[in-house]
Parts: sequence; C-alpha cells; structure tokens
Amino acid sequence: MRNVLYLHGFASSPKGRKVPALRKLLEPGGLRVIAPDLNIPSFRRLDFRSMTRVAFWEVKKRLPSVVVGSSLGALVALAVAEMGLKAPLVLVAPALGFGDRWTGLPAGDPLMFFHHGVGRELPIHRRFFEEMRLVRVDADPPSVPVTVVMGSADESVPFEGVRATWDAWSRSGRLLSGSRFVRIEGGDHGLVAHADRIAEEVRAAAGAPGPS
Repeated sequence: MRNVLYLHGFASSPKGRKVPALRKLLEPGGLRVIAPDLNIPSFRRLDFRSMTRVAFWEVKKRLPSVVVGSSLGALVALAVAEMGLKAPLVLVAPALGFGDRWTGLPAGDPLMFFHHGVGRELPIHRRFFEEMRLVRVDADPPSVPVTVVMGSADESVPFEGVRATWDAWSRSGRLLSGSRFVRIEGGDHGLVAHADRIAEEVRAAAGAPGPS
C-alpha cells in the first residue's frame, strides 16, 4: 500500500464525506488515504502555521505518493510544498486567495461558523482571518507537479479566481510537466458527487493503475 495524504478544508474534519468516498475508490488499488485532523490547536484557535507544521510532520512520517488538498487544505499543501515536499499535489476546489475573500466579516470576536465535521456552529477567533490575509503561498506555482480539480459552479470559491491564478502560474513558465487544470462542469464546492474523477486524478498523479 502507498499513502495518499488528504488535507481537509476549513470548518471540516477527516470525517468529511470525500474521505470515505476516496478510500472506497483508492484503497482497492493499493492507495491508502490518510487524513489528519487540521483543526489545530482547535477550531476556536485555528492557526495556519500550526496546520502546516502538522501536515509537514505527516509528510515526513507517511512519505505519501500524493498529497491531496481540499479547499483551505490546498493552501496547506502549497505551504508544505514550499518546505520541501517532493510528492505531486492534487488540489480540489482550492481556496486560492482565501484571505482576500473575508473582508466583510460581521463585528465581534469570536465569530460563529457552521462546522461540517461536527454538524453545528462553532466559534473561531477573528485573528485567524486577519492572519490569512497575509498568506500568499499561492502567489507562485509549486515546485512539484500539480493538478487542480475545480467545479464550474463552486458556491464557495469563485471558479474564475482559481482559473486566473492557474493562468498566472502557466504564464510564469514554472509549472512542472504533467501539471493540469481539470474543470468539472456544474461541480459544486464539495465535489462529493465527483469523487470518482478526483480518484482518477489521484491515481494519475501517483502513477497507479485504474480500477480493473
């Protein structure tokens, strides 16, 4: 079995719906999906640098063949790539430009957000969003091959914004061979209904055969 490290998104957890779906699709072909909890040190006190450190430690321990980053987890994956990750990336509905999209937050601290991992609203400190405005790990393409899987009808991350970042990466001339942008027509942010396509891209990134 080879490892696939899955990094979940904001207000989610390893119990999200894509993780079991991908396990069902990938593990019969020899790809084990490992999904650490990135609510570090807690959702209330969420800290991007701590999330990145945990993900990097998992990379060193698990030696994954592929790192999958979903939504905010894609930014964590890009940050880990800056730290020397050698495995290819598959970024699913990546939250590129995450910090810039939270300029209209309501007053108060903490803020309340629905957490999909526990199924109810939880508090989170305002400083997390203020710090995320300074995160620019998506300014340049990663130093490893990268596949972006993006739904055209994403309700959380604007499709055109992600496409614009990809086009900028392409123009830089620094995207590695094998990198590609996959548009899922009509796909939403979760892309759970398209887990088979995500699994296909993970297999391709890992150089693993498809289902028989």
